[in-house]
Amino acid sequence: MPERKKIFTHKPQINISCSSTSRMWLVCGCAFSCVLQSAFSDGGQSFIIALTAFFSAILTEFILTWRTHGTAKIKDGSAAATAMILTIMLPNQIHPIFAIIGVVFAITVVKYSFGGLGSNWLNPALGGWLFIRFSWPDVFVNAIENASTAISEIVQTTEITTMDNSITEFLNNSVFSISGIQLPSGYIDLLFNKNPGIITDRGLFTLLIGTVVITAVGINRGWIPLVFLTVYGFFIRLAGDLSGIFWNGDILYGIFSGGTVAAAFILAAEPSSSAKRKPGVLVSVVICAILAWFFRYKCMEYSGVFIALALMNCFTPIVRLIEDRLFIFRNSRSNFRENLL
Repeated sequence: MPERKKIFTHKPQINISCSSTSRMWLVCGCAFSCVLQSAFSDGGQSFIIALTAFFSAILTEFILTWRTHGTAKIKDGSAAATAMILTIMLPNQIHPIFAIIGVVFAITVVKYSFGGLGSNWLNPALGGWLFIRFSWPDVFVNAIENASTAISEIVQTTEITTMDNSITEFLNNSVFSISGIQLPSGYIDLLFNKNPGIITDRGLFTLLIGTVVITAVGINRGWIPLVFLTVYGFFIRLAGDLSGIFWNGDILYGIFSGGTVAAAFILAAEPSSSAKRKPGVLVSVVICAILAWFFRYKCMEYSGVFIALALMNCFTPIVRLIEDRLFIFRNSRSNFRENLL
C-alpha cells in the first residue's frame, strides 16, 4: 500500500485579500478624511497636527531604513498610516510637538524594536498614544473632560441644531416609521461635533464614510467591528452606563463618542497585532469590548476603548502561542490517524 503523506505548507491563518501597501494607504485616507472634517471647525489646528505627525513619521522611517531601501519602506504607507491613526486619537487642541513625540516613539520603539512591519505585537499608533497619554496626562485631561461634558449636553439638553431636528424628523418619518422606532433628537449633531475633544469624535461623519469604504473593499475583516460594537453596545444597554440603572444605557452615545468607531473599525481589525485565526480573534474581540465598557463607564476613562485595546494587545503573543500549540496538536492527531490507516 503506497505511503500517504500530508505536507502543511502554511498555517490556516486569516488572510486579507488586499496587499499591505493598499491597506495602509486606504486606512491613511480614511483617517485623513476625519482630520479634514475636524480641521474645518477648529481653524485648521487638526490639520497642523496631522501634517506635523505625517512628516515626522516619514522622516523617522527614512532615518531608520535609509541603508535598507528606505524609500521603498516609506512607499508601503505604514508610516503614513501610523501618523494619521495617531492624529485622530489626539485632542484637537494639543500642541503639535506631542504628535511628533508620539510618532517617533511609535515607529522607533513599537514598530522597529520588534522587527518592523508585521512583527509588532502592539499597534504602533496605539503605542504612541499610550506614551503621550500617560507621560503627559494633564495635556489630555482638560480636553477629554470638556469633550465628554459637551457631547453629553448635546444629547441630554435641548440645545439641538435645526439640521439635527430636520434630519431626525425625516428619518423617523421614512426609514424608522416602518419598524415603529423613533430616533431621539441630538444624535445627528454628534456626527458634526464642533466642541474641543478627540479628533476622531470631531470628524465622525467622514470617518464613518471611510470605514464603510475600507470594509467594502476588504481592507479589514468586517465581522470584527460588528462583534466589537455588538458586545460593547449590549453591555452599555444592560449595565446602564453612567446612570446606574439597568437596561437604560445610551448605546448611540457610547458608540458615537470616546473614539469607539476608530477603535472598532481600524485598531481592533488590524491583523498584525491580533490573533491569527478566527476563534482566537473572536475571543479577543469579545474580551476587548467588555474591557472597553469597563474602562469607559466604570473607571471613568473617556478614551477607555484605547486602553482596552492596548491591554488586549499585551496578551496577543500568548494567544498566538496557544493557537500554534493547538494547531500542532491537531496536526499530530491527524497524522497519527492517517498512519493507522
